[in-house]
Amino acid sequence: MHTEAATAAPAPSLARRVWLVVGVLALTAALVFMLWRGASTFYYVIMAWFAALAMEPVVSRLTQRMHRGLATGLVMLLAGVFLVIFLGLFGSLFVEQLTSFITALPGMAEDALRWFNSVSGSTFTFETILDEIGLSPTDLTAYADDLAFGVLGLVAKVLSGFFGVFILVFFTFYMSAGMPTLRGWIARRLRPQLQVPFLTAWDLTGIKVGGYIAARIVLASINAVLSGVVFALIGLPYWLPLALWTGLVAQFVPNIGTYIAIALPVLVGLTSGDPMVGVWVLAWGVGYQQVENLAIEPRISSRAVNLHPAVSFGSALLGAQLFGLSGALLGVPVAATVMAMLEIYQRRYELSPQTEEIVAAHVAPRDKPRDAEGGTGENGVLDAVPPPLAGLAPPVAAEDSHPPDETRAD
Repeated sequence: MHTEAATAAPAPSLARRVWLVVGVLALTAALVFMLWRGASTFYYVIMAWFAALAMEPVVSRLTQRMHRGLATGLVMLLAGVFLVIFLGLFGSLFVEQLTSFITALPGMAEDALRWFNSVSGSTFTFETILDEIGLSPTDLTAYADDLAFGVLGLVAKVLSGFFGVFILVFFTFYMSAGMPTLRGWIARRLRPQLQVPFLTAWDLTGIKVGGYIAARIVLASINAVLSGVVFALIGLPYWLPLALWTGLVAQFVPNIGTYIAIALPVLVGLTSGDPMVGVWVLAWGVGYQQVENLAIEPRISSRAVNLHPAVSFGSALLGAQLFGLSGALLGVPVAATVMAMLEIYQRRYELSPQTEEIVAAHVAPRDKPRDAEGGTGENGVLDAVPPPLAGLAPPVAAEDSHPPDETRAD
């Protein structure tokens, strides 16, 4: 008989363990420092990535006729030209109407309260309403001061954000122009069994995120243009900012955006000189929404997002709480991408009628007589209900077994 000497592997030394822990802590500290100091850069990169995905449907079509870099530059140039033309034609009018609208808000609030009192027969005043909600004129003054400083801070951020816009445009161009190259570069560095999930996630992200953003932009543009034309024809005050408000809010706020978007123009129309303007605005909003749901949106965003309304609203709300306005915009397509990946790779099991019967037996009231499996015993004692997993285990194939005292002959 031969015996082999077992040699135990030497345990790692204490110094090696200490250096390993120090290395992990140093790497973690470096990553935290990079995320802390370079948060704005990571934000620009992520936003540029989503902007490139939003341009992808148009860029991919133009790539069939020209170089991808030229197609990306052409799309971004056309977007910039459109923005410049819009600001040149309507910039001063927009600022003027927006300023007048903000100035007229207190008067519209008084008119709305006066109309409510006349309809309901009540005698509410702003003082009584403020007393009911626990606010005083001093508190309102403090809130107004904070709002004024907030607006000034917002203007300062906008003025200081031109360099950020340049960075965003720079990253967006190179990410869009090199997207197929980046896709292949990353995929070639993964194992073959990981390439299929990675490429599937990449393509689904392009379809869901890029298609969603592109479709929302197109739908918001159509909504805003048509609403602006209708608002101007019926004589709605401040028609330009209200049309932009209607188009943007109706498309980028899931589920309830349509009602929020049309409520403000309706209120402005009702408190104007002719209340019928508000009625016409309401009729336009309801009619256009039906036409958009039946004829326009299915043709534009049929492949983009297919989520339950509660899931889409919750994802947008969570994204807004985590990352602000950009998170609210991207929460829905990201959730749609995750759900699509789960539909592809999750493992499903059949829900058999036997399982439903066992569940029904467990949730049935115990003080009632049971039949068959759950009946009453001979002594009036209630028989035990089968355990939750009883009958669910798959049958085990019979194997050749031998008693312990038998020896199997070869």
